[in-house]
Amino acid sequence: MKFLRLLAVAALSLGALPAGAETLRIGVVPGAYGDAVTVAAREAKAEGLDVKVVEFSDWTTPNVALDAGDIDVNFFQHRPFMENAAKQKGYAFDIVGLGILSNIGLYSLKHKGFDQIPVGGTVAIANDPVNQGRGLLLLQKAGLIKLKDGVGFLGTLDDVVENPKTLRFTEVEGPQLARITGDVDLALGYPHFIVAAGSFDPTSGLIYSGIEDRRFAVSFVTKAARKEDPVIRKFVTLFQNSEAVKQQIRKSFANSDKLYLLAWQN
Repeated sequence: MKFLRLLAVAALSLGALPAGAETLRIGVVPGAYGDAVTVAAREAKAEGLDVKVVEFSDWTTPNVALDAGDIDVNFFQHRPFMENAAKQKGYAFDIVGLGILSNIGLYSLKHKGFDQIPVGGTVAIANDPVNQGRGLLLLQKAGLIKLKDGVGFLGTLDDVVENPKTLRFTEVEGPQLARITGDVDLALGYPHFIVAAGSFDPTSGLIYSGIEDRRFAVSFVTKAARKEDPVIRKFVTLFQNSEAVKQQIRKSFANSDKLYLLAWQN
């Protein structure tokens, strides 16, 4: 599949796997999620588990690959995203372990406050339904727009009923938002992607979503029929108990407690 590349996890490990080693293919996106899984994959070698980390550049193909059986698990999405994808595509997936809860925010490299956003200003927002809805809720919280009553995190641009500054929206694939923040007046941002891009301070958000709602924790997802698969559960347990994984996650979130939460610990 043209969107993925296999990371050379085996080359990063010392020694060969024992005979009869178990194999697991895990799909990720670049940044915090991919880096954390790669660290766990190294440690899994000692447990007789050969983990192949498959990196995707978008938020659609990891579920296509999982449904097709090209990978065994993916680690990039939260429950509302998974459920929305299942509704649209008919996937039969389930969560097998909680992961990282990221505190998303609105960022500007041109303005220090929402009152400085000009009439006709440009706003970059995620192009998928759930994350776009979360971004719109942040814009409403900031007082820049008003949404139809009751749309919640499933709101889209069509649900904006008041836009007093006549803001102009650009819909962007989530992982690419950090790269275009400097080109717009305001952008939805994911701290771990901002850290990976290295372009600005991920703690400089003008407003944040908060890290209380564990529905939005990025989790390990597999086919529902494999939820109790012992090999998958073995890796998830290793991931959640690895100090090296926790250290890598902290590094991926700029060592800032306000930007993330380890959802399985709380």
